[in-house]
Amino acid sequence: MTPDPADVRLMHAALALAHEAAAAGEVPVGAVVADPSGAVIGRGRNRREQTHDPSAHAEVLAMREAAAHLGSWNLDGCTLVVTLEPCVMCAGALLQAHVSRLVFGAWDDKAGAAGSLYDVVRDRRLPVRAEVIGGVLEAEARALLTRFFEARR
Repeated sequence: MTPDPADVRLMHAALALAHEAAAAGEVPVGAVVADPSGAVIGRGRNRREQTHDPSAHAEVLAMREAAAHLGSWNLDGCTLVVTLEPCVMCAGALLQAHVSRLVFGAWDDKAGAAGSLYDVVRDRRLPVRAEVIGGVLEAEARALLTRFFEARR
């Protein structure tokens, strides 16, 4: 399936943030939140090492900025675009924020919670779910992660 051009544009923005994270010595994950019109209202990149904050994942930081921009925790109608499939914490956070759509690049078979290891985001037992589109610019996102971890070995 050909990805939506708007999702690709947003993924390029997330990838730019992932490159910034890598340059700062962080795991290269970047995220953006787009409002229903497609405008970016939140940006984030991993900052756990910099802030010593275990919750400073790209997705959480992007959602915080988007919520501040809107003046509301409720991100209904918004799309979260992230370079790596969210972990359980981030999947739970996006559901708590009522994010409507999740678009991600690389699948994470070790910690992913949007379809690979777990599927928290679409769990029918929960009162809120999000549409999930995975694999957008996956090769680019995976290559960035691979280069980062190979350099650390």
